Amino acid sequence: MDALELLRLNLLSPMVLAFALGVAARLLKSDLAFPEALYTALSIYLLFAIGFKGGVELSKTPVVLLLLPALATLFLALLRPLSGYLLARRFLGVGRADAGALAAHYGSVSAVTFLAALTFAQGVGHRPEGFLPTLVALLEVPGIVLALLLAKRGGGNLGEAFREVLTGKSVVLLLGGLLIGALSGEAGMERVKPFFVDPFYGALTLFLLDLGMVAASRFAALRQVGLRLLLFGTLLPLLHGALGVWVGHLAGLSPGGATVLGAMSASASYIAAPAAVRIALPEANPSLYLTASLAVTFPFNLVLGIPVYHAIAKWIGG
Repeated sequence: MDALELLRLNLLSPMVLAFALGVAARLLKSDLAFPEALYTALSIYLLFAIGFKGGVELSKTPVVLLLLPALATLFLALLRPLSGYLLARRFLGVGRADAGALAAHYGSVSAVTFLAALTFAQGVGHRPEGFLPTLVALLEVPGIVLALLLAKRGGGNLGEAFREVLTGKSVVLLLGGLLIGALSGEAGMERVKPFFVDPFYGALTLFLLDLGMVAASRFAALRQVGLRLLLFGTLLPLLHGALGVWVGHLAGLSPGGATVLGAMSASASYIAAPAAVRIALPEANPSLYLTASLAVTFPFNLVLGIPVYHAIAKWIGG
């Protein structure tokens, strides 16, 4: 499957098209609007489901196989939001809340980009390691936690800010779901699969429809940082992707596995991070973080990024 086919399949998915519909509805001044209670319910469902499914993946992976790649992934999970936050503050010139929101998106991971990279690596004959879905879970949560902490650290007690982040509903849902999934395992997943697996993408489609409307309502702010946001959304993924490939190689991953880890590191979340940010940083501008992650970084990785990370993995692997 070539890059254009991957781009077509993913950009024409119901979720991305729903986001576009939300944008169009707001630009056309439609009276379409989501009740706040529905948005809250969708956020709770998505965050818990993401954490739960990640925990189930963790429960199926032998510790010996996972140790070095897990440490490498945790290193990336801490470094990526920090670099994203600093670049957003200094290059884009945005405030602490917007920088934290961008850091949360670029510190988390896009599951769709992960699947696209997996398909690409398999298609070129470099079969990635089977435990890579576990690393998605390890990469997803710590970056969001650190980014929210960075956004809330100023003007107060650091310990109090840390407590506020860790006890916030977004982090409680992600970490709690991860723990419950790890403890209950595959048997637990089978009992709740009809609720947390099959309806997941339907709920996500509605969630992105709402996010499209929210983003479009604040498009005017993009005029201040339009070109810089485009550069931010392409150059930062290249830096994170190359770093992810290199760290994956050091952790003993195959070229295919390093390619996928590089793509994961380069990706920006548009599922877990928006849900967490909307709850924890309601003052952040969705036009900035959603446009950067979904409209810039996502298609960039599908078309150009993944082949670049694969080339780097082949070059490093000799």
